[in-house]
Amino acid sequence: MAKVFNWQINREMDYWYKGVRPERQFGAIFDINKCIACQTCTVACKTTWTGGRGQEYMFWNNVESKPYGFYPMMWDVKILDMLGTKEWSGNSYKGKTIFESAPVNERVLGWRPTDFDYAYPNIGEDEVSKSVESGAFFTGKHAAWMFYLARICNHCTYPGCLASCPRAAIYKRKEDGIVLVNQQNCRGYQECVKACPYKKVFYNAVEGVSQKCIACYPLVEKGGQPRRFLSCIGKIRMQGWISTPDKVREDNPLDYLVHIRKAAVPLLPQLGLEPNVYYIPPIHVADEFLFQLFGPNAKKAVETYLKAREDKTLAGIFTLLGSTQQTVSYFKVIGDTVAGFDDKRKEIVRVPIKEPVVKRVAFDSKLQVGRHNIT
Repeated sequence: MAKVFNWQINREMDYWYKGVRPERQFGAIFDINKCIACQTCTVACKTTWTGGRGQEYMFWNNVESKPYGFYPMMWDVKILDMLGTKEWSGNSYKGKTIFESAPVNERVLGWRPTDFDYAYPNIGEDEVSKSVESGAFFTGKHAAWMFYLARICNHCTYPGCLASCPRAAIYKRKEDGIVLVNQQNCRGYQECVKACPYKKVFYNAVEGVSQKCIACYPLVEKGGQPRRFLSCIGKIRMQGWISTPDKVREDNPLDYLVHIRKAAVPLLPQLGLEPNVYYIPPIHVADEFLFQLFGPNAKKAVETYLKAREDKTLAGIFTLLGSTQQTVSYFKVIGDTVAGFDDKRKEIVRVPIKEPVVKRVAFDSKLQVGRHNIT
């Protein structure tokens, strides 16, 4: 096995291939605090990409309620249980990754879901972490909580699916880091389904091949954002390009949130895949749960997010989420607005950092009518 550096766990780790990073890496930011679980993103993805035979159960995008929602069943609990309790020392992970914990004669530690595991896509929906007793009241931190976790393929830097494939049918595009399946080479061994800890590779029993999220690359290639990003009612998403810590650009919105302000964190970084979808953690959830799900920087990310209204630059980036159909490669705060720019630094959108407030009197003397709150 080769030695590669994973900056999310702050150390070298074992991986089956040499660490060759793409020319630029597809990345995304999800602000969980804005998600309302309307599933519009799920429907948009489903109707665009997985309407064929054998794809009925496939959800390349899904939104699940945490802590008791999963698709497939117990996807995170099972892999964390197999990995065992591992320690962090500051930002450095001292335990083994799923590559380093793999059993003899296997490349990746993993498990393969059964039909039963895929049978309940909405299990645990809106269930809170514990019961609420009579007389309970809010004390600044919710005792009972839940939140919505929107999930897609993370297009990892070190994909488990790619490492496990005996046919070399899975590859990572050098131009944008998007992970795809060459279905002409695939023979349906399902090692990728077993190896992906996020369970975002699916087996099509009708076609006899594995299939997965393609990050809507036909849109990305034209400078647009993925379909599920465009449909998001809550405006929680932004697709862009994420750099490594040694190549950070301050005018790159993803770099600014992930590396500079550390307001966005990866999902289960201890697994070792260096996923490229980053989350603004929910502000009302127990610290212990956030630590397990998002790593040691989750608490600081929440603290940074809560102070965003005091920081024009940070607030400006959050305002850009969901503001344009095009990929925002650069941003700039201009007065009380924030502008987004494409790859050629052409301005594509400009929005106010604070929503303008207009006060209307109850009675319109000109029209001689009274106004209600809804008019």
